[in-house]
Amino acid sequence: MTDPDARLPPGFSRDPAGRLLVAGRAAEDWVTHAGDTPLFLYVPELVRQRIARLRAALPGGVGLHYAVKANPFAPLLRLMVPLVDGFDVASAGELAAARGAGMPGPRISFAGPGKRDREIAALLAEGATLVVESAGELARAIALARAAGRRVPALLRVNPPFELRGSGMKMGGGARPFGVDAEDAPAVLAAMADPAIDFLGFHVFAGSQALDTAAIATAQAETLALAAALAPFAPGPVRLLNLGGGLGVPYFPADHPLEPGEVGANLARLLAERPPALAETEMVLELGRYLVAEAGVYLARIVDRKRSKGELFLVTDGGLHHQLAASGNFGTVVRRNYPLVNASRGGPATETASVVGCLCTPLDRLAERVALPESRVGDLVALFMAGAYGRTASPEAFLGHPPPLEMLAGD
Repeated sequence: MTDPDARLPPGFSRDPAGRLLVAGRAAEDWVTHAGDTPLFLYVPELVRQRIARLRAALPGGVGLHYAVKANPFAPLLRLMVPLVDGFDVASAGELAAARGAGMPGPRISFAGPGKRDREIAALLAEGATLVVESAGELARAIALARAAGRRVPALLRVNPPFELRGSGMKMGGGARPFGVDAEDAPAVLAAMADPAIDFLGFHVFAGSQALDTAAIATAQAETLALAAALAPFAPGPVRLLNLGGGLGVPYFPADHPLEPGEVGANLARLLAERPPALAETEMVLELGRYLVAEAGVYLARIVDRKRSKGELFLVTDGGLHHQLAASGNFGTVVRRNYPLVNASRGGPATETASVVGCLCTPLDRLAERVALPESRVGDLVALFMAGAYGRTASPEAFLGHPPPLEMLAGD
């Protein structure tokens, strides 16, 4: 059998007794400190290291925004405020969370289709940037801004005619509910000349979770070309271009992590050759999972050990109601295991088990036929890559189980 600890992400290790260490402390100790399982544990130093390494690799003048939807845990947001240049939100709830964490309103952009009038009014009150998703939304924003006696800073989100090749979730290249189709953008840009709108530039998001640096560079080149082609129709200079994100993380054994130096070098080359229309444009990357996914671990306790038709099941007190993505039910076509280990004991694998949750559905599988040391009732299992799209991307209220605990480890 394979070595179970080959699945340990960088930044995690074991003590001499075989216990998983998180931020230098045994996982069981963190659970005792928190009071119970299941527990989401986020390591601040890993977040800082990831951002510092990316900053060092990016060309000067490229801003970095955090997409709050990846993980809106309040202490994590407070940690992020001084580390990034802005937050990107997609609801009034996220806007309130961003402001509550201390991010100034003018450093927040508000994207997403279906904004209600009260959400537009809220971003107006905070001085946040409106990411315009449609001609109808623009018309409502203009009316609300006039009524409030305010001028709203705005980006036009353009649905690009291309996609990010190899991305886990495609956001362009076809009919989408997000943004304005590129061919329809000139008419919307003309309407953005209204005095109630302070036109800033464009937002283009072609896809997410890509691990191919060449594909990322190609999408960024196409984004620059698209923005330059639309610039003559804009009501003012393109001061800001949100290039989207797309930088992926290695969830599965065959995945190879991105090299920030390659991403930065490609982007530096593109910006050195940028079209004249974008010569003075500030560039921003909008990243979520890339900044936080690998800094999180989900700890659950084994409450039962059973066999069915010769297959071993380790039943935990966690499940898909906290970790929908890891169960394979969050846009995954072929289910594959996230990295998972026994956090209470190390050693060679001696058995193969499926690790399941406590819900009454066959969909509730955290790992399928994974090699582990002999695992006992009471042991902790650690599911990695849990820093993004965990708790708030999962059906927490399903079956009425209590919510998981969350905490930062090491601060």
